[in-house]
Amino acid sequence: MPFAFRLEATSHGARAGTLITDHCELPTPVFMPVGTQGTVKGIAVEGIRATGARIILGNTYHLVMRPGVELIESAGGLHRFIGWDGAILTDSGGYQVFSLPSLRRVSGEAVTFRSHIDGSLHVFSPEAVMEAQARIGADIMMSFDYFSGIPSSRAEAENSVRLTTAWARRGRDVNGARFNRNGYEQVVFGIVQGAEYPDLRERSANEIAELDFPGYAVGGLSVGESKDETWDMAETVTGRLPADRPRYLMGMGTPLDLVEGVARGVDMFDCVLPTRNARNGTVFTRDGKVVLKNSVHARDLSPLDAECACDTCRNHSRAYLRHLFQAGEMLGPMLATRHNLHFYADTMRAARAAIVDGTFDSWKRSFTDRFTRGGNGSVDAGSENQRRTS
Repeated sequence: MPFAFRLEATSHGARAGTLITDHCELPTPVFMPVGTQGTVKGIAVEGIRATGARIILGNTYHLVMRPGVELIESAGGLHRFIGWDGAILTDSGGYQVFSLPSLRRVSGEAVTFRSHIDGSLHVFSPEAVMEAQARIGADIMMSFDYFSGIPSSRAEAENSVRLTTAWARRGRDVNGARFNRNGYEQVVFGIVQGAEYPDLRERSANEIAELDFPGYAVGGLSVGESKDETWDMAETVTGRLPADRPRYLMGMGTPLDLVEGVARGVDMFDCVLPTRNARNGTVFTRDGKVVLKNSVHARDLSPLDAECACDTCRNHSRAYLRHLFQAGEMLGPMLATRHNLHFYADTMRAARAAIVDGTFDSWKRSFTDRFTRGGNGSVDAGSENQRRTS
């Protein structure tokens, strides 16, 4: 089945649609669990399916470093290697490469760097990154972008936009932004950069849109700027991207971030926050976050979230989960991870239903008020770094 995006409903800027890949159809808006190294930490693929997720994210840099493209390709691609029958999106690895300032050298042609694992020398060019992702077997591949960080000088941000556009064009030209290495279609999304400069964000969005990718991503946000700046930049970009293509906001974030992103026309999200926080004993509920290690839960026999249908909430109490964390049992992080991913998927399902019903604004207010009151608004922020290093 050819890759496609079908926009089905809108509600005050929020969008509901269906993303079609050869492996599955994905109702949007959608949250993608992060499986950086070919695994979503703390949960098996069967558990991921049980949350309702049908797409996960992997990272090209980490997979190239370990276990290597050759092994993944010999297994028949990443789907078969990890036993996942849904869709897979791979990040280009650009963030990791640009996070190694002492180990990499940038030219207009490529980035040369040394592995953080064994010091071996590697070269990432736009063409090489496309080839690696095609061999890995992702359904959705990301173009190789230049991440300058925030704050950036204007000169640095302008260079980021220039190279991101040039590299996106070169990557697209490898095979017209569409591949088929494993008997199914693989497509490339372009990425918008521009740091904290609205005019550069506009320029980057216009240039990347002109390259006519099957989908688009907003990169380089939630890396230290204020939330107001994040949403201003996101809205600036989404307003200039084609309405008939999916829009992906990279590395976001908290449940409230997802809802704010949906309100600004974003269709796809990812972040390691739900899995990382779960491993540290923090879970998300409709009434805010719950820190399971707190003593208040020691004798609490209620579920994490009485309205949640996940296996954790149906079968276990807060007291039992706290006991597992206090005892250092690995089951504690596993059950918390299962709940958090289910909650994120549930949030996207509820947002979609409200968009279809035309009630998104009132649903958003209700969800935000309840979540903020219960958690006192204190939630760790999602970030590019969290997303990509899990």
